[in-house]
Amino acid sequence: MAAVKVYERILDLFEAEGINTLFGIPDPNFVHLFHLAQERGWNVVAPHHEESAGMMAEGVSRMTGKAAVCIGTLGPGIANLSGSIMCAKVENSPIIFLGGQRARITEQRVRRGRIQFVQQSGLVENAVKYSASIEYADQTDEIIREGLRKALSGTPGPVYIEYPSHVILEEIDVPPALPPESYRLVGQSAGPDRIAAAVEAIKAAKQPILLVGHGVHTARAGAAVKELADLVAAPVIQTSGGTSYIAGLEDRTFPYGFSKAAVEAVVQSDLCLAIGTELGEPVHFGRGRHWVAGEANRTWILVEQDPAAIGVNRSIDVPLVGDLRTIVPQLTEALRDTPRTPTPELTRWIEQDAAQLAELAETAPSGMSPVHPARMIVEATKAFPADGIMARDGGATTIFGWTYSQAKPHDVMWNQNFGHLGTGLPYAIGASVADGGQRPVMLITGDSSFQFQIAELETAVRLNLPLVCVVAVDYAWGLEVGVYKRTFGQGSLETGVHWGEGTRLDKVGEGFGCYGEYVERDEDIAPAIKRAYASGRPGVIHVAVDPKANSEEMPSYDEFRTWYAEGMQ
Repeated sequence: MAAVKVYERILDLFEAEGINTLFGIPDPNFVHLFHLAQERGWNVVAPHHEESAGMMAEGVSRMTGKAAVCIGTLGPGIANLSGSIMCAKVENSPIIFLGGQRARITEQRVRRGRIQFVQQSGLVENAVKYSASIEYADQTDEIIREGLRKALSGTPGPVYIEYPSHVILEEIDVPPALPPESYRLVGQSAGPDRIAAAVEAIKAAKQPILLVGHGVHTARAGAAVKELADLVAAPVIQTSGGTSYIAGLEDRTFPYGFSKAAVEAVVQSDLCLAIGTELGEPVHFGRGRHWVAGEANRTWILVEQDPAAIGVNRSIDVPLVGDLRTIVPQLTEALRDTPRTPTPELTRWIEQDAAQLAELAETAPSGMSPVHPARMIVEATKAFPADGIMARDGGATTIFGWTYSQAKPHDVMWNQNFGHLGTGLPYAIGASVADGGQRPVMLITGDSSFQFQIAELETAVRLNLPLVCVVAVDYAWGLEVGVYKRTFGQGSLETGVHWGEGTRLDKVGEGFGCYGEYVERDEDIAPAIKRAYASGRPGVIHVAVDPKANSEEMPSYDEFRTWYAEGMQ
């Protein structure tokens, strides 16, 4: 047993989970915690807005496969965190949000006009999996552990833990912190009967596919899925959330709905092994649109951590409930002695997808000034470093990116489920912090989205991160301009979707200490990106894009509309 302060014990408990990064803006309520974390060698990052802090923590979680920690001061700090709390909830990210609060004696007094105070728990409890307060010092272990248990069990998600100011400095006698497996379920496996049923179904299939979602990336399970995919000898179909390419599977990984090869593979499949996906709207619940043709003859295997999710969006023939990091190796081991032979169709789909990508690069409109957004994506992604981390943000810019990207990054950050704009820059920073600033990072974003958290450029400069932001600038909410035109016709009023032309985002970046360049020709995009990386500073490349093309020529928009908004009601 050892006597420690509550804030020391909180750090001990997180360290036992392999957590060593903290985001937040220091406050008198918890400067002791920040100070000690820094002394212990933690990454302690103070951004310019608490919402950014939560999103940066999410970037760390996605890159490490672990829970991450963010902290907010009482009152306005928690208010600022609320957007990132909801993002983490919808994006299934296990973020531990810590909140300071006034001493309970102060909170419970009958008073008016209290400064920087609001009762916080009730405001966030519907957006988290668990909400609790450390009311007494000797509750510290059980509440922090319950928060981690809830955040990481079933469908991952955020939790909120509050500590009143009178508690955090108290002293308690405690033993060394326990490892995770001593207080929560770790590495839940599927039963041997279920594994055997899945293996028999895979062996019997003629045209199996793997449907790979966001969870494979956030669990850092790419290598395990690669081994399984090789044994199954199947194409990998990406969900719109699972757009990180697995190393070694790049050539036979096809984006669902946006690749002709993906559509053909889905239509012809007689078995779908779904891993790390909720089978939600972006894949038509696994039963609509492209899935309809083969529904009667298709077997479904779903690897899912939350047993309550089985059968919700569609019926599942073989549910494998547990941690995909454990179940995927179970399947691999059971199939190791009987690998499948690739079908002729797989070779054809690989060639078809490569040809489609090459055709898009060739046919993206060129020679325009301002630049066509499709050409901007082509040129920027050709310049994307092979070992880089990709972050995406924006409406129209992201839609162009889905279709025209020439890069196949192993780590992609974007807010797919919630669709929260402004996440791109904090995600990129958080991912780079988790990576130790070793790999190059590229953010491709629209101008309106970029400005949500633009102050965090200073954070990137302060941390000296290898980040280049490629910003498509049309001085408008491009996707919404397109909605006005389709709804009311050309020349109609476009209320609230344009902002003042003339802002130079490269110059804004320079003001924060970034490298900046202004580009308005296709051929200048890649060289500008390369110069930005070579500068040794974070970079902002302001790319002037054609506003008409950006709002009216979004590719595959009809496909997008089959699941977006009212498409799947």
